[in-house]
Amino acid sequence: QVQLVESGGGLVQAGGSLRLSCAASGSIFSINAMGWYRQAPGKQRELVASITNYGRTTYATFVKGRFTISRDNAKNTVYLQMNSLKPEDAAVYYCYADYSMRYWGKGTLVTVSS
Repeated sequence: QVQLVESGGGLVQAGGSLRLSCAASGSIFSINAMGWYRQAPGKQRELVASITNYGRTTYATFVKGRFTISRDNAKNTVYLQMNSLKPEDAAVYYCYADYSMRYWGKGTLVTVSS
């Protein structure tokens, strides 16, 4: 069993930055991929970024150049640095971790004011 707890969401003005964190806990030997999805009201959940345990990253086109995903394997933590935020980035951000199955956090709300 893996528990994921996100933090770092909040309200920011357009053009600002936020850093999301997601810490995994439980009986973990080695987590494979970790990453972030987001879901805005009335929209489907979409992939934002992912990172393998070797550090290979993948980004959605709409965040390339603005968001950076990283992870600390020793801490089983994944981060999402979000810069140049836009109002359309507002959503609930969910982290996930792949370890025998996909585990999800409960989400953290990001609000971007114009």
